[in-house]
Amino acid sequence: MATLTTLRFLLTVGRWRRSRGVIFQFRTLAVLVPGVTQIDNKSDFLGKKPHRKHPGILQLPSVRLPQALTNAARVLLAESSMSNVEKEVHALTSYLWSRHLPVEPEELQRRAIHLEKKFSENQDLPQTEEKLREAVLHVLRKTTYHWQELSYNEELSLVYMAARLDGGFAAVSRAFHEIRIRIPEFKPQTLMDFGSGTGSVTWAAHSTWGQSLREYMCVDSSAAMLDLAEKLLKGGSQTGEPYVPGVFFRQFLPVSPKVQFDVVVSAFALSELPSKADRTEVVQTLWRKTSHFLVLLENGTKAGHRLLMDARDLVLKGKEKLPSDPRPGFVFAPCPHELPCPQLTASQPLACSFSQAYHPIPFSWNKKPKEEKFSMVILARGSPEEVNRWPRITQPVLKRPRHVHCHLCCSDGHMQHAVITARRHGRDLYRCARVSSWGDLLPVITPSEFPLSPAQDPPEN
Repeated sequence: MATLTTLRFLLTVGRWRRSRGVIFQFRTLAVLVPGVTQIDNKSDFLGKKPHRKHPGILQLPSVRLPQALTNAARVLLAESSMSNVEKEVHALTSYLWSRHLPVEPEELQRRAIHLEKKFSENQDLPQTEEKLREAVLHVLRKTTYHWQELSYNEELSLVYMAARLDGGFAAVSRAFHEIRIRIPEFKPQTLMDFGSGTGSVTWAAHSTWGQSLREYMCVDSSAAMLDLAEKLLKGGSQTGEPYVPGVFFRQFLPVSPKVQFDVVVSAFALSELPSKADRTEVVQTLWRKTSHFLVLLENGTKAGHRLLMDARDLVLKGKEKLPSDPRPGFVFAPCPHELPCPQLTASQPLACSFSQAYHPIPFSWNKKPKEEKFSMVILARGSPEEVNRWPRITQPVLKRPRHVHCHLCCSDGHMQHAVITARRHGRDLYRCARVSSWGDLLPVITPSEFPLSPAQDPPEN
């Protein structure tokens, strides 16, 4: 395996050198090109591995929080004086999931002009300027989403911990898992977490890369959240040795690009910013401070997905070059391209989201395993040639007798509904598709030879 020094050099020149241990993932792929409809079995595509472990598998088993974190969370909640915590947890969870982005001033002005013109043309309404203004304001108040910034005091921070610590940990673990599986040589030493909240990113990174990470910078505007995160690291108390060493806390985002971090993360934090201008400034700052990977996560809703696509485009179209790090950016995951998202340009836009199973903290209201639905974008410095661009499976795989339905986001920037059969595509590709899941990569380079089906879900057979 390549050392960290070698990895940095390879990232700089824009190429990954193919060591013997991973060469089969890059050279001996399942290739579909015009005129070829089967995997070349002579290419040793799988080596000695079974199909269920093909190189596109990114499944992460049901995630469980570290026992030390679970114990600390239970201690802190037991020591609090809050009553009816379960009700507060359900209320906050519903609110966060249904939350929309704040309406921009320009959009609000556009709506006001449209309403004013509409009312002016209506002869049945009073035409005085004052009456017209009152009518416009009345409609805007009723139809405009009233976004409010959440102020996390000590009590609300505890509720957020009980509601989101385990689910957030699961989503971030899935994102880190993809980096570790696809680039096993990558051993980060530093990490910055913007909007760190309860510190779930720190715990997930430590669980993924262990002692490789030596410094964690947690940034959150809420002093109560930072205090809670520090208590969780120390087993639920103010004193004691932290479970994860090298963690630092601060309330303000460092702007200077002189110090970069191997991994920079913003998990469910961009949607908490009050305007597009604020999000733009933060994303640009986070990218300047990224030396390898920028990991962005939001709720798996249309609003969360669109927000991440805006951040993705901002980084990809950015013309700012750092003297210390002139490498451009590319999409590491989930998109196998840098083109516009086909999910957003479809006639019926859908959220590109993924699901991760996890075992919740065993509070009284958490009795069954859960699923965290989230959207993510992982941006990397370097060149797209550094990684494979296999199609991403964007919906649950539908397994039917003698055929499999896969919805794929392909490297040409289009969505395809592929119907894969052993007869047409070969036994190996058919088996690989059958054991793949939502979020995996299908190990084919050009899926254009797949027979296409209508965009609607296929009927049950």
